[in-house]
Amino acid sequence: MMLDQARRDMQAGLIANREKAVQAITQKNRLQQMLEDHRNKSTQLEGQATMALKQGNRELAAQFMREKINNDSIIGQLQTSYDQAAQSVEQVKLAIKRQEEEVRKKTAEALAMKAQWKNAQIQNSIAKALDGLTFENQFESFGAAAEKVRMAQSEASARQEMQGESIQGKIMQMEDKAKDFEAEAALDQLEQRLGMKAPAATVEATQTVSVAPTNNGQAAPTGPGTSDPGVASEAAKQLEELEKRLQGGGSNS
Repeated sequence: MMLDQARRDMQAGLIANREKAVQAITQKNRLQQMLEDHRNKSTQLEGQATMALKQGNRELAAQFMREKINNDSIIGQLQTSYDQAAQSVEQVKLAIKRQEEEVRKKTAEALAMKAQWKNAQIQNSIAKALDGLTFENQFESFGAAAEKVRMAQSEASARQEMQGESIQGKIMQMEDKAKDFEAEAALDQLEQRLGMKAPAATVEATQTVSVAPTNNGQAAPTGPGTSDPGVASEAAKQLEELEKRLQGGGSNS
């Protein structure tokens, strides 16, 4: 990622500048040590010259002084170099400090930008996910399922209704048959009252042939042609009453 590469480049630059600063400080310290050595040497030469003068050896004292003068010249050069080095080191330290602050600032900015980049990626992923959602189709499917359930319920109700009608129809058929039986029985009774049909017990009796003993001891057949005088009289009486009812009903109509 570009941000990570930029941060690595800044870190590498800071490390390189720190190394250069270390080298500059090392050179300054060397100059400082050399300066101290030459100053000590000048002090020593001056002391040697003083001792030579006290001993009356002026020529030797002059020689020590010449060496001291040359050494003092070197000290002046070293002091100039040291001052410049010290100034450069201070500038390098300040530059390093500023660079460190800039690196920290840029690192924080890079981290913030990286977080923003990740946030943007997350937002894009969410947006793509939302674009892929099809609530309408899901609602249509839900509506189709609900309609299918309603159709199934309607069909079940229709089947129950048809089943109820079928049971009711069977009950009605049974009731009709019962009514038919009642009507047939009523019709039989009417036919019997009109004399159009004999009662069931009478029909069975007339269809039975019995043998009864006579006065001569011989059996005489009994059947439809031969009946009891009392029964015949009762039958004639009922027939006469029926004819009267029929005549009365005809005159009323």
